[in-house]
Amino acid sequence: MDIQHLVDRLEDLIDEGRHVPFSKFTLIDEERALEIIDQMRISVPDQIEKASRLINQRDRLLAQANEEATRMLELAREKSEELVRRDSISQTADSRAKNIIEQARREAEGIRADADQYVLEVLKELEAQLIQNLTVARNGIARVLEEREAAASQQPAAAPAPAAEKTETLVEIEPDSSQAS
Repeated sequence: MDIQHLVDRLEDLIDEGRHVPFSKFTLIDEERALEIIDQMRISVPDQIEKASRLINQRDRLLAQANEEATRMLELAREKSEELVRRDSISQTADSRAKNIIEQARREAEGIRADADQYVLEVLKELEAQLIQNLTVARNGIARVLEEREAAASQQPAAAPAPAAEKTETLVEIEPDSSQAS
């Protein structure tokens, strides 16, 4: 399940909760909140697993590139030895072998660079999505807290609220202290 959808569901749950008069507290359905949190715990590792699969794919591509480079180097050596044996002009064979080896090295570096660039782009996209989801969650929490404070400051003092039902739990949500606004 998409983490963004789960954050929206959690925000809706908080919005649907009953506000405790004259306080900054909101009563929410504990069971639904815990269910959403469990789904979030499942969803985030899925995205991390996707990044891990991409890294593994990059490693396989690098291994294939190394194998191909080794194979090309071996072919170049064999060709070089054969040319030296066949021809009396060993300089030509040596030059050709060096060119083949250099070409193989450049191709292997190109494949490695492409694989690294691909993984870097995917990881940056994942990072951006996770940052966006975190920002949405923090903004939702801040909005709920502001609405509570506004509601509490506008209502005159009244009798205490009746006791909450068994399925609801009093939850105080505080903004992350590391969030700087």
